[in-house]
Amino acid sequence: MKTLNILKEYLALTLATCVMNIGIYVFKFPNNFSFGGVSGMAVVLSKAFGISASGCNLVINMFLILLGFIFLGRKFGIKTVYVSILSSVGLSLMERFLPMSGPLTNQPMLELIFAILLPAFASAVLFNMDASGGGTDILAMILRKYSSVDIGVGLFVVDLAVTVSAFFVFGVETGLYSCCGLMAKSLVIDGVIENINLCKFFTIITDTPEVICDYIQVELNRSATITSAEGAYTGKQKYVVLTVVNRHQAVMLRNFIKKECPKSFLMITNSSEIIGKGFRGFNS
Repeated sequence: MKTLNILKEYLALTLATCVMNIGIYVFKFPNNFSFGGVSGMAVVLSKAFGISASGCNLVINMFLILLGFIFLGRKFGIKTVYVSILSSVGLSLMERFLPMSGPLTNQPMLELIFAILLPAFASAVLFNMDASGGGTDILAMILRKYSSVDIGVGLFVVDLAVTVSAFFVFGVETGLYSCCGLMAKSLVIDGVIENINLCKFFTIITDTPEVICDYIQVELNRSATITSAEGAYTGKQKYVVLTVVNRHQAVMLRNFIKKECPKSFLMITNSSEIIGKGFRGFNS
């Protein structure tokens, strides 16, 4: 079972990396979009030195992986190494077997959207699995270990420098597109991560906690916590049932309470960070 779970995990990592590579190779490289990261550096350097962006990406990533092993040792995440190598080699293979002489379409804004969405979606999936695409994330891990530098600010400065360089290397139009990409990238990643982990937190004030808890345990295969309470206005004994379920189960639970316990008072809150048995552990 453990081996099967590992295989599933690495299959998901592989698929996410493939999606990221499609966004980079098909939409980012041909349009010279340079909104940060190693792929952004590769775009700028390939133009400046007349080398392929994929080859440049491979060299930079291999150098950063080497730095990771030197400065981080065994604590250097194996998943990040796997994704970083797979991404770099994959881009080189795509360049060899699927050469592109120019952008896929004549609509740069449409291509910018895909250049942002595909890698950002893949990055969110990787982050959610405690992995990353490598690159500048490796620098962040090293900085976190050896300095008190604000990692977020440090990475943003690097990304901003790469983006600004696009104005000088490719012109104002490409530079402006790259600025849009830089601003949208982190928002998309945060939004995807939040939606992947989104659960519903129920606070149910009721007179019949047994009925509701039986449904939660038997039908939804979840658990709940019951606490005693007292109504401030009526002074009557009440019970508060607390539980967390996924979005599909939330609809089922809400409909059940509406039908079977219509006098209950129900509050539903979105939550994207649920840690504990049945959800995510502290080491997940």
